[in-house]
Amino acid sequence: MQTLILHPDCAAGPVTTISAAIEPTDAGCRVSFHVTGEMDKIVIPAEAAPERMDNLWKTTCFEVFWEGEGPDYREFNLSPSSKWASYDFDDFRINSRDAPAAVTIAFRHDGQAMTLAAEISSTLPLPAKVALNAIVEDADGNIQFWALAFQPGKAEFHSDVCRALHLSENSK
Repeated sequence: MQTLILHPDCAAGPVTTISAAIEPTDAGCRVSFHVTGEMDKIVIPAEAAPERMDNLWKTTCFEVFWEGEGPDYREFNLSPSSKWASYDFDDFRINSRDAPAAVTIAFRHDGQAMTLAAEISSTLPLPAKVALNAIVEDADGNIQFWALAFQPGKAEFHSDVCRALHLSENSK
């Protein structure tokens, strides 16, 4: 498991820790996020039919950014609701478009923790630089940004600095 860090500009909130794990598979990848804290103070999107949907990052959501030999990369947004999105970019936020993928999400939570696990079927090159990110909205509408690493300044998940995890064929 990798430990995510809270962006320095974000105030402390109900989340105490977020960890994540990812592994490449023959079909794409498997990823999980584990959040601890006061779950009753976090906005958790209601369970819904699994389907592609934009703007999931506007509330509690988890993200994976996957870059092969760059500068192009793929972004996955994974909601506790079971909705998801997948986008391709040619370079830093350039030419965003829907990317081919199939995603299955399992989500569970109790008063102290929540876990989101996803199976992502998509063509993903190896070796790869990967970012694991979380957006957490609290009951007061405050947003926290969590990642493996951040560039200086405002939270920017599209920055290659966030893609701090390196995966290879040996990672399978």
